Amino acid sequence: MFGIEDPTTLVLWALAMVTVGAFAGLIAGLLGVGGGIVIVPALYIVLTAVNIDELIRMHVAVGTSLAIIIPTSIISARSHYKRGSVDVPLLKQWGPPLLGGVVVGAFVASLVSGLVLSAIFATIAILVSANMLRGDKGWRAGEALPGQPARGAIAAFIGMISTMMGIGGGTLSVPILTAYSWPIRRAVGTAAAIGVIIAIPGATGFLISGLGADGRPPFTVGYINLIGVALIVPTTMLLAPYGAKLAHTMAPGRLQAAFAIFLGLTALRMWYDVANAMM
Repeated sequence: MFGIEDPTTLVLWALAMVTVGAFAGLIAGLLGVGGGIVIVPALYIVLTAVNIDELIRMHVAVGTSLAIIIPTSIISARSHYKRGSVDVPLLKQWGPPLLGGVVVGAFVASLVSGLVLSAIFATIAILVSANMLRGDKGWRAGEALPGQPARGAIAAFIGMISTMMGIGGGTLSVPILTAYSWPIRRAVGTAAAIGVIIAIPGATGFLISGLGADGRPPFTVGYINLIGVALIVPTTMLLAPYGAKLAHTMAPGRLQAAFAIFLGLTALRMWYDVANAMM
């Protein structure tokens, strides 16, 4: 039972959310991932601890994450834009297919179980982490992005999977852009802006699809928990600019390694939860 009326539970919840928000804000600015790669597994663990039904647990984590990363992505994108690391022409090209992918992803997520969403999150994170850890030996697809319609298909894929994972797009767009020879800092900055395009319609989709769902924790609208949003957003907004500043002082190789290591640890934790649920 979600003991929202218990003061001790509220204090512990608040401390957990503030900690998650601080870390997510730094990650958002540093890696251009919108913080979702931190927020989703963290919320999933908290929701598990308070015995929220596993059938909707991941949906609440993903929906809440998408709502949380809206302001974080905006601040991170602005910080990177001021430093000239956002590829505006690419954003204009990718905008429509990204939105199409988000719509499809939100619809599919409303139909599948939370276990499926967890498996998707963990699988993609492991693949991306393994590739990024290879550094300069990582997968290379070419010297430039392909032409249409392949370029649009890549954007739609990023939008769909990112929505189902509850992330801002950096988890996929950063390694894809670097595979096509994008400089890592420009890829990270552009990913922050992509997060804005994904998070707003994605959160709206989870809000609508969760209306009337049974077993949700108190103060949850659709699949968006307002307590999580209220506690995490301020700290992510405060610390995202510092993460973006740090990104421009780190060596590109270290930035890429940090991104890969964090993804790998997150993926292992999520697969642990999936394995337990299958037993």
